[in-house]
Amino acid sequence: MRHARRNVQRIARFAAIGGLACGGLMVSQAMASGTSGDARTPGAETRAARTGQELVADLGTARTAGSWIDDRGRPVVAVTDEKAAADVRDAGAVAKVVRHTMRDLRSATETLKDAPKVAGTSWAMDYAANQVVVRADSTVSAAEWARLTEVAEGIGASVRMERTKGTFTPRLNGADPLFAGSGRCSAGFNVTDGQNNFILTAGHCGPVGTTWFSDQQGNEQVGDTVSGSFPGGDFSLVRYGPGTTLRGADVVAVGGGQGVRITGATDPAVGQRVFRSGSTTGLRSGQVTGLDATVNYPQGTVTGLIETTVCAEPGDSGGPMFADGLALGVTSGGSGDCTNGGTTFFQPVTRALDSLGVKLASDPGSAGRAAPSSGATGDTGDGADAAVPPGTSSTAPGGAVLPGAMGPVDSVPEGRTDSAASALERLGQYRNLGPGLFVIAGSLLALVALRIRSERGRRHYRSTYSQSWG
Repeated sequence: MRHARRNVQRIARFAAIGGLACGGLMVSQAMASGTSGDARTPGAETRAARTGQELVADLGTARTAGSWIDDRGRPVVAVTDEKAAADVRDAGAVAKVVRHTMRDLRSATETLKDAPKVAGTSWAMDYAANQVVVRADSTVSAAEWARLTEVAEGIGASVRMERTKGTFTPRLNGADPLFAGSGRCSAGFNVTDGQNNFILTAGHCGPVGTTWFSDQQGNEQVGDTVSGSFPGGDFSLVRYGPGTTLRGADVVAVGGGQGVRITGATDPAVGQRVFRSGSTTGLRSGQVTGLDATVNYPQGTVTGLIETTVCAEPGDSGGPMFADGLALGVTSGGSGDCTNGGTTFFQPVTRALDSLGVKLASDPGSAGRAAPSSGATGDTGDGADAAVPPGTSSTAPGGAVLPGAMGPVDSVPEGRTDSAASALERLGQYRNLGPGLFVIAGSLLALVALRIRSERGRRHYRSTYSQSWG
């Protein structure tokens, strides 16, 4: 019995952090590629994305056609008239006057949806080009391509056609950490409905009733799929088994024993740099290239996806995509691999959370922070708690991971008693201290403990990773 209980706890922690192991060198290279030579401040892209999205919402779809982040990290808004352009500039963003409105682009996608489905095709909105881009993989025949081209020509200049290498397939099968009879996938984010805890992963990984294990032999059960969507959407919930204890519930593993703390969920912007972790290829980065994408997999059509340049391979399905400590999506599928590159699509987290009626799970040891609700943007300000990209040297007292920062995966153990808060609780036992003296002494002790542990954590972190990151 004791051995079984230990297995349950280990499995829970394994899946809670995404179970996404990869070599330390891979992490170092990915982080260096994502941060070296980049003068953007932590959280800048998230703030730029939010600015563009708010301007689009304020001006409306008749006067705008989406927003994106340019090469300098600035928010750009596509507008259809000079008055809207002036409003955008007054708000501190860049305006680009375009021909097609958002209504035009959405009308084009609706026409494409009504056309006969062709497996191996996809389309997404390219806001910067002010077009809907239709792509076909290597499985699409010349005759099918010709028929699709006729549909596009009937829509007009708002549609662009492209052929792509590889095959659009869901990223099922591969390596750890989640095993089932239908294949192998990656854990995404921990979520909760207030009563039960779940793993949010890809819907194509397995239908309702699928039982998942953390080992290929099927000895260590994680839980069962209890809800989901595929095709249509690509998300599902795996409910943890009874007696499961979550540790590091809000931490996503990125390899090398390191993790990133997730503080909320939001939608990305075109042009934004994002990170993806998966059980086959570990930590990878790339950019968002399109939103509201539709992919016609051989198994069915999935809509409303995020299109990116992040590579992925079989087994990465369901793994988390994030940036600045914010959950963005779970891996759906795509083409190519991490040797030659390719296109990968992600199910937006916000849409999955809303549909399933759950929210991101907060770690029970993270200073009582409430679990962010669906669509929360988290703290991305300039203060000490600002979300920062993976790879930034930032650790909290006791080695806990600050939002969006790199830190040890198991750095938030259950029942920790060495925090500043615990010191305050111990001080409270001395009843002969007056209330005022108690508050002053406790505050000073907390500040000293915080400073010592933070500085110790920073020194350890720099000495471990500074050489590999350069």
